[in-house]
Amino acid sequence: MPAVSKGDGMRGLAVFISDIRNCERAAGGHWRRGGGGIAGITGTHHHTWLIFVFLVDTGFHHVGQAGLELLTSNDLPALASQSAGIIGVSHCTQDSMDSVKQSAALCLLRLYKASPDLVPMGEWTARVVHLLNDQHMGVVTAAVSLITCLCKKNPDDFKTCISLAVSRLSRIVSSASTDLQDYTYYFVPAPWLSVKLLRLLQCYPPPEDAAVKGRLVECLETVLNKAQEPPKSKKVQHSNAKNAILFETISLIIHYDSEPNLLVRACNQLGQFLQHRETNLRYLALESMCTLASSEFSHEAVKTHIDTVINALKTERDVSVRQRAADLLYAMCDRSNAKQIVSEMLRYLETADYAIREEIVLKVAILAEKYAVDYSWYVDTILNLIRIAGDYVSEEVWYRVLQIVTNRDDVQGYAAKTVFEALQAPACHENMVKVGGYILGEFGNLIAGDPRSSPPVQFSLLHSKFHLCSVATRALLLSTYIKFINLFPETKATIQAVLRAGSQLRNADVELQQRAVEYLTLSSVASTDVLATVLEEMPPFPERESSILAKLKRKKGPGAGSALDDGRRDPSSNDINGGVEPTPSTVSTPSPSADLLGLRAAPPPAAPPASAGAGNLLVDVFDGPAAQPSLGPTPEEAFLSELEPPAPESPMALLADPAPAADPGPEDIGPPIPEADELLNKFVCKNNGVLFENQLLQIGVKSEFRQNLGRMYLFYGNKTSVQFQNFSPTVVHPGDLQTHILSGPLAVQTKRVAAQVDGGAQVQQVLNIECLRDFLTPPLLSVRFRYGGAPQALTLKLPVTINKFFQPTEMAAQDFFQRWKQLSLPQQEAQKIFKANHPMDAEVTKAKLLGFGSALLDNVDPNPENFVGAGIIQTKALQVGCLLRLEPNAQAQMYRLTLRTSKEPVSRHLCELLAQQF
Repeated sequence: MPAVSKGDGMRGLAVFISDIRNCERAAGGHWRRGGGGIAGITGTHHHTWLIFVFLVDTGFHHVGQAGLELLTSNDLPALASQSAGIIGVSHCTQDSMDSVKQSAALCLLRLYKASPDLVPMGEWTARVVHLLNDQHMGVVTAAVSLITCLCKKNPDDFKTCISLAVSRLSRIVSSASTDLQDYTYYFVPAPWLSVKLLRLLQCYPPPEDAAVKGRLVECLETVLNKAQEPPKSKKVQHSNAKNAILFETISLIIHYDSEPNLLVRACNQLGQFLQHRETNLRYLALESMCTLASSEFSHEAVKTHIDTVINALKTERDVSVRQRAADLLYAMCDRSNAKQIVSEMLRYLETADYAIREEIVLKVAILAEKYAVDYSWYVDTILNLIRIAGDYVSEEVWYRVLQIVTNRDDVQGYAAKTVFEALQAPACHENMVKVGGYILGEFGNLIAGDPRSSPPVQFSLLHSKFHLCSVATRALLLSTYIKFINLFPETKATIQAVLRAGSQLRNADVELQQRAVEYLTLSSVASTDVLATVLEEMPPFPERESSILAKLKRKKGPGAGSALDDGRRDPSSNDINGGVEPTPSTVSTPSPSADLLGLRAAPPPAAPPASAGAGNLLVDVFDGPAAQPSLGPTPEEAFLSELEPPAPESPMALLADPAPAADPGPEDIGPPIPEADELLNKFVCKNNGVLFENQLLQIGVKSEFRQNLGRMYLFYGNKTSVQFQNFSPTVVHPGDLQTHILSGPLAVQTKRVAAQVDGGAQVQQVLNIECLRDFLTPPLLSVRFRYGGAPQALTLKLPVTINKFFQPTEMAAQDFFQRWKQLSLPQQEAQKIFKANHPMDAEVTKAKLLGFGSALLDNVDPNPENFVGAGIIQTKALQVGCLLRLEPNAQAQMYRLTLRTSKEPVSRHLCELLAQQF
C-alpha cells in the first residue's frame, strides 16, 4: 500500500479504511501492526476516525473493553494507538481527545444495542457517569445517550447520574444564548442535550435528595417561564427547538406527578397551544393533556378547556387531531360533564371517519355506563349509538345494555317502550332488531296495556323485520315468538301459523328449521304451567367486569389492562353492574410527542395482538378423527350446514360473553419472509396449491369458501429423513389490524397438530374461518420447529384475502349501469392503469376474473373486448357490493381497471389485488 501524503490525507485515509475492511484477517493484522502505509497520517482528526472505524469494524470480544478504556482514559494518544495497533501518529490535541471520547461513546452505544453482553460495566459505571461533568458538550451529549440506554437495563447502577444530570441541565437552562455559542441553535442553548437530559431523568422517580429536587423544580419552572417570553426569532427552527424542550419538560412533570403547581402550570401552557395555528402543536398539546387528565392534581385544570376541545372536535381538518380531541374528552369526563361530553361525541360520530368510529362507539358506551345519572339516559344513549352507527356497534355493546336492563327492574318498562318506538323507524339497523327482540320478549308485557303497543302490534312490528335479518337474528326472533306465546296467549294462533309455514319448517338452515319444529311442538303439546316454567323470565346476570371495557383493553394492547385497573377513580361514581373506570392515559393512542428535533428513534413494531378465538362462532369439527378433505365439489347446503355458526338455544345464550381470545403464540413472531407477498399473490385467484417449499418443509393449501365462511386445509410435509421436534404452526393477526378493527375482522378456529413430524411424513391442519368485517391485511401463519436440534422459524401470509368471500352476482345491463351510477362518489371508486406483466390472453383473463370471485356479465359493456363483473363481499357485519370493469389494450400492452364498491378501503384494496394478477 503506497504511503499517503499530507496533502492527500483524506483520500489516502479513505483508501486505507477500505483496504482494512476488505483485506483478509491476517493481512488486516499486518496493516494494523504498522506496515508503513499510514506513517504519513499525522492529522489528529484522521487518528480519531481510525479509532472509531476500528471499534465499529472489529468483531473480537475485547472491543467493548477497549471502547470503555478509550472513553474513560486520560492518556488517549498512547492508549488509542496501543488498542488499535497503529503507529506513526505524531501528536494528539485536546480537540482530538474529545472527538475520540465522543466517537467511543457513540460506538459503545451501537455495540450495546447490537449485543448488550459485549459491553462490560462494573468498575466502569462510575467513570462513564462522570462524563456528564466533561467540559466538552459533544462528549456530554454522547454520554447521555449511552447512559440512557444502559440505565434501562440496570437503573440502580446508574442512579448517581441523577444529580449530575440535574446539575448540567441547570447550567444550560440558566445560561444565555451567548454563553454556549458553539452549541446554541437559533438562540436556544444546547436544545438537543437539554431534551436528552430530560429524557434521562424520566427513567427515574423524583430525586430523594431535597437539594437536588429543589434545583430540578427550579429548572422546570425556568423552562415554563421562558415559554411565556416573546420569541427571540421568527424562524421556525427557533420555535421548534424551544417547544421541544418545553414538551419534554411537561413530560417529566407528568412523569413525576408530585408537584401540583407545576402540573397546573403545564396544563395552562398546553391550553394555550390548543388554539395555536400550527397543527402539530395542537396535536401534541391534546396528547399531553390526555395524560394530565389522569392526575388528581391537574384533572380540574384540564376540564376548564372543555369548550376549546369540543370546538376542535367539530372544526379540525386533520383527522389525527380530531381523534386526539375525542381522546381528551374521554379522559376529562366525570359525573359533572358526562352528559355534555357524551352528547358531543354522539354528534361527532355522525360524521366521524370510518377508521375510528368503532373506537368512538366503545368510548361512548363506557362513559354512558360509568357516569349514568339515571338508567333511562343510559338506555337512550346506547339506542342512539345503534341508530347512528349500527354497523360499528359490536356485540359487546348491545350485550351490555341487555345485561343492565335485565338486572334493573326500574328501567325495564322504559327500555321496552323506547325500543318499541325505535323499531317503528322505516330504516332500522339489525342490531336494533336484536335488542328489541330480546327486550320485548322479556318485558313486552310491561307496555302491553297501551293499545298502541298491544301484543299483536308488538308481534307484527317484529315480524315485519324478520325477512330482512341474518340467520342469527332470525333465530333470536323465533325465541322471542315462543316467549310471546307465554306472555300473550292471544297471539298463540298467529305465531303458530308463522312457525308452521313452509318457509320455517322447510328452511334451508338447519338451526332455523329445528327451532321452528321444536317451538311449534312445545306450544302445541305443553300445558300453560309447563310453558310458564320453561319460558320464565331470565334471571339477573352475575356481577362482573364490563365486557366493553375488556374489549377496549384488548384493543389497547397487553399493557392496558393494569393501567385501566390502577387509574384514577371518581369517588362519587357508583359503577353500573361492576364496571371499572378506564384511565385516560390508556385510551389515548400512544404516539411520539415533542420530537421536533428528530431525536426520538422510530418506535418498534407493535406486537401482534391475540387472535380472537372462534370457539363460540364455528362448529368444532375436531372432536372426532380428522377426515381427509373431499377432492370433489361440496354441495353448498352441506358446506354451510357444517360451517354455519350454531344459533343459541335462547336469547340468554346470545348474551354470554365471548370466549377468551386464543393464545396467538410467542410474542416474538418475526416478520413475514421476503417472498411472502409474492407467494400470497399466487393464491388470490386460486384456492389450491403449494404455498411454500424449501429443502426441509413443504406447505400445501386446499381451501373452499361459501358466503362469509371458509375452510382451509394446510398440509405440512417433512422432506427430510429426520424427525421435526416441537412442531408448532400458529395463526395470528398482524398488528395493523388492531388499529383498523377492534376485535379483529376474522374469526379463525384451529387445532394444534402433532408436536413431532416424522421424516417423509405429512400432517394436516384444518382451519375454520369466518369473516366478521372487511379487512385489508391477511392473517399470518407462523411455523416453528426444531430440526437436528437447531430451531427453525418462518412466517408466511395465509392466503385469505377479502375477495375469497365474494359471492358472484348476475345482473342485467340496465341494473348494472343503474348501480354503477349510484356508486359515483369519488371515494367509492378505485382505478389503476398498468402495464401487462403477462401475455394478454382473453381466456386466461376470463379465468382469473372468475377465480377472483366475481361473476362475468356478458353483453353489458359496448366494447366486447372489455370485461365487466359484479359480486357481493359477504361478511357477518355487512355486505359490500362490488362492480368492476377491466379494459385491455392489446396494442399498448396496457390495462385499465376500475372498481366501485360501497366502502372506500375495499375499492382500493381489491383494485391492488386484482391488478397484480395481470
